[in-house]
Amino acid sequence: MKSYHFRILKSKIISVFLTLFAILSTVPFLLVLYFIIKNGISVINWEFLTSLPKPVGEPGGGILNAIVGTTILIIIALILAVPFGIFTGVFLAEKGDSKIAFLSRLVVEILQGVPSIVVGIIVYLWIVKPMGHFSALSGGVALGIMMLPVVIKSTEEILKLIPREIKEASLALGVPYYKTILKVVIPAGFSGILTGILAGTARIAGETAPLLFTAFGNPFLNFNILKPISAMPLLIFNYAVSPYEEWWAKAWGASCILVVFVLTLNIITRLISKR
Repeated sequence: MKSYHFRILKSKIISVFLTLFAILSTVPFLLVLYFIIKNGISVINWEFLTSLPKPVGEPGGGILNAIVGTTILIIIALILAVPFGIFTGVFLAEKGDSKIAFLSRLVVEILQGVPSIVVGIIVYLWIVKPMGHFSALSGGVALGIMMLPVVIKSTEEILKLIPREIKEASLALGVPYYKTILKVVIPAGFSGILTGILAGTARIAGETAPLLFTAFGNPFLNFNILKPISAMPLLIFNYAVSPYEEWWAKAWGASCILVVFVLTLNIITRLISKR
């Protein structure tokens, strides 16, 4: 009987410690979130969101160029990474035992661990140097490469969970294989695929290092993907290392907007993944 009560007590103690450590693990995130919101929320207003940066010494100004630039870069990354990532994930899920699938999976895992600054240097050599100038296109390619492994892995894993009977039933009815993949298999795993896309978007939204070598930055509003473009991570970096207190305040405001955006994407991802 004493042994039984001792085991119960030990189990409760371990449960308390696990709960305590789980709570403590959220403290750094909450502190970071608190300081960013505390310092950034006072800067954010309508002018901050809808106007361009002003020269040093002039009051006012905003980060419209960075917001538009981030949006364009993410769209380019999505266009490049999503179709290729989804169909690569489908191939790995369907032909997972082949040698090509093994090599592809190995490459994806290696690519997922490549530092972002290395990706930026590679894209600089591939695109920026031959073109002779920085551009939004090169920045979008760098972000798309970083996003690609997330989309591939999420697509592969979710499609493995779909019962094979669904695909076999479609093939038994005479539906061609490619139509079965496009109209049966992919729609069945759509929520999981969308989760991977949102997770990949959240990952690349705050990347700075690859953009230093590719997009470079632009103080003006630019919609031409063949020219340099600004982005919120770049703006935060440039303003944070500047000697001007007004720019520091704008860096806090941009950080607040970026963190809220990434946090929102992660919350949406969690909600979709629960379906």
